[in-house]
Amino acid sequence: MPTPLRWLLGSLLLAALLCLSQGAWGHDVSVEDASFLAKKEGFIFWPYFYLGAKHMFTGLDHLLFLAGVIFFLYRPRDVALYVTLFAIGHSLTLVVGVWFRIPANPYLVDAVIGFSVMYKAFENLGGFKALDLSISSHGAVFFFGLCHGLGLATKLQQITLSDQGLLGNLIAFNLGVEAGQLTALSIMLVVILVWRRRSTFRREATLANAVLVTAGCLLTATQLSYYLGAS
Repeated sequence: MPTPLRWLLGSLLLAALLCLSQGAWGHDVSVEDASFLAKKEGFIFWPYFYLGAKHMFTGLDHLLFLAGVIFFLYRPRDVALYVTLFAIGHSLTLVVGVWFRIPANPYLVDAVIGFSVMYKAFENLGGFKALDLSISSHGAVFFFGLCHGLGLATKLQQITLSDQGLLGNLIAFNLGVEAGQLTALSIMLVVILVWRRRSTFRREATLANAVLVTAGCLLTATQLSYYLGAS
């Protein structure tokens, strides 16, 4: 197996294991961050912006899904469209979910988020075409964007946040998330663009997406086990 492929698959497997090693992984808020947010009152842009960006870089389920989304997108306008759909969905449920305190079980939401990784990789492998199923890729990315945003909203709802400046702080947090997303996305695009120059890209891409399917299955199963254990 070529060295670049070993590095890629090793990274994907490590990402999955790291996700599984956290209580609710990608969309969790650390105890230190939760304590910091609970003590603050009023509008404070930069701390929330920073924590939003930090969330993105530690949200491995989030990054794995984005990797699946852009894997076979070759035109910049297609990348921009899909990322925009995802960002709109993510932003909507993050802000609205916390502002209106929309009730949702965090384990079930995170199970859907894990499923989104599996779903996109399965689509990349041509699974839905083989099953003769026609599902809108645009609609699916937007729907899963809603789920990813709701996942973080469920975590923020568990923190006692001050109502003073709450909306502004949520917007600042979300802007941080999107800034982190664009940074991570840029890195992934560069890696994929370089990788596509290899003559073995198609074969290696199939194996990489099979790893993503496996990671998505593990993430989903883990969250469902947490949900059943808490019931």
